[in-house]
Amino acid sequence: MLKKNENILDKFVKKDYNNELEALLEKKYFSEDTKSILLSILYKLETSYKDYKQVKQDVETKEKMIETFIKNIKENCNEIKLVNPNSKESEILKGKSFWVEKNRKIIFCYPIERKVLYCISKISQKDKIIKDKYFLINKTLSDLITVGKNISTVEPLRDFNGYSWTTISREIESVDHNLIYQNLALLLGNNFMDKWLTNKEAVLDYMEIFINKLEATYGKENANEFIKRLKDISILLEVKYDKEASKKIKNIKKEIEEKLEEIEDNKIFLESLTKEKRKLTGEIRNIDETINNKEMLQSEYDKRNEKLPLEEKIFSIRILSKLMEEERAKKIERIEKINELMNPQKFVEYKRNLESKKQILKVLDTFDIEKDIEELKLQLQKIFLKCFEHKMKMTETKQEMTKMIYEFRYYTMLPYSYEKSIREVEELKSTIEHIERTLLEKSHNMKIIEKFSKQEDVDYELLKYIFSTRSINLEEIYVKLTKEKENYFIQIFDGESFEDKIQIQEPDKINKKDLYIRLNKKVKAFY
Repeated sequence: MLKKNENILDKFVKKDYNNELEALLEKKYFSEDTKSILLSILYKLETSYKDYKQVKQDVETKEKMIETFIKNIKENCNEIKLVNPNSKESEILKGKSFWVEKNRKIIFCYPIERKVLYCISKISQKDKIIKDKYFLINKTLSDLITVGKNISTVEPLRDFNGYSWTTISREIESVDHNLIYQNLALLLGNNFMDKWLTNKEAVLDYMEIFINKLEATYGKENANEFIKRLKDISILLEVKYDKEASKKIKNIKKEIEEKLEEIEDNKIFLESLTKEKRKLTGEIRNIDETINNKEMLQSEYDKRNEKLPLEEKIFSIRILSKLMEEERAKKIERIEKINELMNPQKFVEYKRNLESKKQILKVLDTFDIEKDIEELKLQLQKIFLKCFEHKMKMTETKQEMTKMIYEFRYYTMLPYSYEKSIREVEELKSTIEHIERTLLEKSHNMKIIEKFSKQEDVDYELLKYIFSTRSINLEEIYVKLTKEKENYFIQIFDGESFEDKIQIQEPDKINKKDLYIRLNKKVKAFY
């Protein structure tokens, strides 16, 4: 009776959200095709949510997911223009499948549901979620996390269709961004990541909160190793994917190296500062004289406008006067900075700050950026697995342990690249097996998963497919051990449906006396 009531309630919820979106779309100047695709996205999000939640476990509520979707359309989308890939309009996309103009709240996108949802998430994200005091990563790590979040937002629509879970890695905008974001979500929890991404309290330093939480949960050593590689890979990914940002970062690196070289000789550096200060003082005096003399101001106005193109010309002497006041303020600010640098204590601080920035940028001293990204990505996964194992050892309840089994299954099925999943990465296989064995051992002791054999190796061989099946609900998995001539086979069932048949590679290890299950009999894997 309870189940029936829940189903009726679900229908009412669905109807309410559908009506809410329809009412909103009536006020928007979207095309009928755009309205249709948005209503279809809503329907698919609702339909896929249950399986998405079951597979991933730690996700936002369905209500929050849908309310955020509708709110983002309402507040951040003035126009969603669907563009046919073969049309002349597609030229605006510059070879991409979408184009987002945040300031004007406009989306241009191919008529593909997952792309439209990605754009709605992208246009709604804050540009920076890390304070400016964190040199460079305030931009690079912000971008890494927000892009990862956008990809994650599309996941229930992309990978779930109401009856199956399928991940097509080529449909993921960036497997690197996705993998690292999922690392963070699994380590820190979906709620923490959501609060970080939506934080509006300027006083909160979420980077500091993030570091403290990692240290408190996984230990200082693991946290430091993870954060160092996270910062490095964020810089390399920015350089790889954003040409404009790459140019800026490389220029910053060059400027810092030049400044450090310049200050190597204290005497020469102080002389150059004195010379610059004298020059700036003269320029300020000249600005003061010009602003207070009508003839000089008119002459400066004519002189500047002669050199400027039509679209950049200064329209009045009043505007010129204002520009010169701004120039004067910048020169005074620079003199104040020079005075600071001439103070020995401030100079040491300045030099230390440059050296610190140079150290952060050292990751760019590479001959092969792709190779370095791959190496950092692999190191991150090794540290992630250490942290996961630490968390697993601390788990004490059946509910949390079951959740960890699901989460580890989900993690190992994540695309590591466009060619292979995490569990297919050779360098990680032994660690993954070790964690799976430990998960099984704890699950046996906590009466979560049935033990199939007295022999640990055989027990693992019979149950390890729990961690690689794409069946939605692991608690509904049945296993049957069969023998054909001298070979043993494991058959996997999802409820009544046959899923897979796998041959056991070392049949000699199986001793019938050590088995807790009978041949040719379906046995439920979970209690």
